[in-house]
Amino acid sequence: MRCQPDASHHIAGKPFEDPTGAVMDSVYPATGEVIARLHAAGDATVDHAVKVATAAQKGWAALPGRDRGRILRRAADLIRARNRELSELETLDTGKALQETLVADAASGADCLEYFGGLAAGIEGIHVDLGGSFLYTRREPLGVVAAIGAWNYPIQIACWKAATALAAGNAMVFKPSETTPLTALKLAEILTEAGLPDGVYNVVQGGADTGRALVRHPGVAKVSLTGGNQTGRGVMREAADTLKHVTLELGGKSPLVIFDDADVENAVSAAMLANFYSTGQICSNGTRVFVQRGIRAAFLDRLVARTRAIRLGDPMDEATQLGPLVSHTHREKVLSYLKLGREEGATLLVGGDVPVLQGFEGGAFVSPTVFADVTDGMRIAREEIFGPVMSVLDFDTEDEVIARANATPFGLAAGVFTRDIARAHRVIAQLDAGTTWINTYNLTPVEMPFGGVKQSGLGRENGRAALDAMTRVKSVYVETGDVWAPY
Repeated sequence: MRCQPDASHHIAGKPFEDPTGAVMDSVYPATGEVIARLHAAGDATVDHAVKVATAAQKGWAALPGRDRGRILRRAADLIRARNRELSELETLDTGKALQETLVADAASGADCLEYFGGLAAGIEGIHVDLGGSFLYTRREPLGVVAAIGAWNYPIQIACWKAATALAAGNAMVFKPSETTPLTALKLAEILTEAGLPDGVYNVVQGGADTGRALVRHPGVAKVSLTGGNQTGRGVMREAADTLKHVTLELGGKSPLVIFDDADVENAVSAAMLANFYSTGQICSNGTRVFVQRGIRAAFLDRLVARTRAIRLGDPMDEATQLGPLVSHTHREKVLSYLKLGREEGATLLVGGDVPVLQGFEGGAFVSPTVFADVTDGMRIAREEIFGPVMSVLDFDTEDEVIARANATPFGLAAGVFTRDIARAHRVIAQLDAGTTWINTYNLTPVEMPFGGVKQSGLGRENGRAALDAMTRVKSVYVETGDVWAPY
């Protein structure tokens, strides 16, 4: 099973190879098989990509917004037409179940390109009448945006970052995760086919060294990162030297609060989506599930029964509901937390092991796991695990659960389940999180700004807020009369 691209990078509208770079293997997590071998970009390749983007950006920005938008919408149509091909490649690169990638990865990326393609013509400033003179503002592109993606949603993240940057008239150099390098190259090909001028969207591969070279490059005006908290802090430090704009979409340890008047089946559905979708590898997952004591027994009974019924297996089989983790290295991290949960005194209700799947013995699988009787001080309740591991905590009162939910350095997401709509809005207003849901979880339409507070990041992906963040404001004062001076 090979998915070897024509070259490791995509620069100036065509494949580009840097054979001097370190070798990077893309591995199918379900079997451990190497499906592609690429080379990381060295400093010279990064510099070349930024210079190409700089040269292309002026002409791209000079196009009317409607013309830029038309190209983005054409790319969205091409992605939808090739959704199965892209989804299968994403499954091979990430291990995520094809059942999921068919609806949640390339398809949502297409939605994003279409949405921001529609907004591109509406980028506008303000006009203020000053009585005889006036001022107006212009929203102008920043220049070259360096974007660094994560491995859990490779093509979706690439589209999220490209759509806003390109709609606003910027050029981009995108570095996908070294773990999942393949679909960003396909996106670059599609954008070129859709009519994007050469050099406006470029892809360079590599790990931390390549990312650092991008962040440090003086030709880059903004860095947009999706990744872990440690990486985010490092990017912010590096970007500070040249005062770059920064958007950081980082991790979390988000609360899902279920009151005892909630519909049990709906609450269980949301908790499972908030912990097991994408094999639990979603930054916004509600991994601290607070359940009011009055509903606890019924909730756990249904949760355990439904978790036991989850189908693991061949990710390329559309009947499979849960694939492997992204790598064996990551599985070791997740398994260490399963051990910690037992040692700290949590009650293991289901899972907690490595399943034996015929034909996939070399895969990075972990069984979906539920711990009950979890307390706030346990590490499984404080640290981001990024795997299919749910921690269920009990609570009694509204004030208590708000205080406990907020007792974390993170603030990416939160959810509330209750039939009392006044309480729903009251509690959501008090939770320290940037992205929240009432009576659902983890739905992220492109119209909705997505991002966190506290140590979960800065800025927003998607929504009008993300488009504004890809521009700078220029103020223009226009005098229509004589100029007065005191001398």
